[in-house]
Amino acid sequence: MGASVGNTGSVKAEPNVVPMIDVMLVLLIIFMIVTPIISAGFTAKMPQGRNIESAEEDDGDVVLGIDNEGTYYLDPGTGTITPIRAQGDSLPADRLSVALTRVFSNRTKDAILYFRADATLEYAHVEDAMDIARKSGVRVLAAVTEESRELVRRGGDN
Repeated sequence: MGASVGNTGSVKAEPNVVPMIDVMLVLLIIFMIVTPIISAGFTAKMPQGRNIESAEEDDGDVVLGIDNEGTYYLDPGTGTITPIRAQGDSLPADRLSVALTRVFSNRTKDAILYFRADATLEYAHVEDAMDIARKSGVRVLAAVTEESRELVRRGGDN
């Protein structure tokens, strides 16, 4: 608030709007920069590893895979891979939820789900699968990565 003391002895009460204008201009600039970035979309990719030691899946590891068409493939830890597709009135997501709930309700050792997804799959499918897994009792979700193809061709040197 601005105040001036003069000969009259009264206080001049006027709102000081300069700081408010500064804040509004900063917010305007931020929105001008952020809005085009948000509307352009976000492209997420599964990470590519470097210097990865190849490790075979252990017996009992629960692995969920998604191909580029959005079909789920579940290995409930038995070594047999079951494709999960629409069947009758049940959607693949519903069937996946039932299958994961069945697997993780019986697990006493851990609640880890190893997750693989096709590189060309839209991220929305990946996010949906992770939500289904969380609701089905999965406590830890581990992404399975592969070594970058460039590094494999060059022999893994940097």
